[in-house]
Amino acid sequence: MKIKIVAIIISCFFLSCSSNKLQPVSTKEKVTLPKNDQFNAYWYSGKAELNSYELEQSRYGEIRNGEVVLVFVTEPFSLSKQVKLDYPQKAEKDKVSVMKLNHIRKFKTGIYDYSIMNSIFTPIDAQNHPNTLKLNTSIQEWCGHTFTQLNLEENSYHYKQLSYFESEGDTETTIAKGLLEDELFTRIRLNEGKLPLGEIDLIFSVLYSRSSHQKLQVAKAKISKTESDDVLKYKIEYANFNRIVTIDVQNKFPFKILSWTENNGDGLLTKAVLKKSIKEAYWSKKKVSDEAKRKELQLVW
Repeated sequence: MKIKIVAIIISCFFLSCSSNKLQPVSTKEKVTLPKNDQFNAYWYSGKAELNSYELEQSRYGEIRNGEVVLVFVTEPFSLSKQVKLDYPQKAEKDKVSVMKLNHIRKFKTGIYDYSIMNSIFTPIDAQNHPNTLKLNTSIQEWCGHTFTQLNLEENSYHYKQLSYFESEGDTETTIAKGLLEDELFTRIRLNEGKLPLGEIDLIFSVLYSRSSHQKLQVAKAKISKTESDDVLKYKIEYANFNRIVTIDVQNKFPFKILSWTENNGDGLLTKAVLKKSIKEAYWSKKKVSDEAKRKELQLVW
């Protein structure tokens, strides 16, 4: 009964949001939004899904071992400010429910280490809010750090980059609105494991832009899929850039990300394989005794 009530409330809330036309994409497979008791019970349970991955990351021509954590959780979000709401009950029509993904990647390069965090905020209601609202990426290493953010505007993304390095400095511009490579994981989780197939315009990942010194932009890509009883395998190939991404997805609810690879034309750049997945209200686990949860998640960093 509680689940049904939650579903009714969410449906009513979505109807109150401002409406935007859903932009058509080239696809051979219809992508629909899951709105059912199973989805609501899992994603509105008051817990986040925490996933740890064993990482192989190429940097400076060598493969480094590391670790990735993917944190998936739903949150109330402000449409106007594009931040998590402190008092969602007061926000009225400014409130939208999003799936947040915090993608944390850590690895060592010799004596020093890299720590990378990518945060994506994708609305649950794709019919009224078809584009991810916000993306930010921070990269810290011993030389310095950079911060990149995209905020959705009416017809484009507002792009801002702050960098320690002189050749980059601080940059502010706009990028045409489109599907982000960085949001493919949240789209998979929201769309019952589905991605749009065929030729598509895709904004490649911020991390690829940073590591390859490519200007962040909309690029032509092709998404293909093979399927077995257990795994959905996606392949994303860029037409004019040496970049291929593969994603293996659990072929049943809740469609967890099992592994992925990134190849930039000169060999494997990234390989991540799932170690452990748990549900936990991690924000309340702050005691020394709660460090046992890190062992449960098989974290070594």
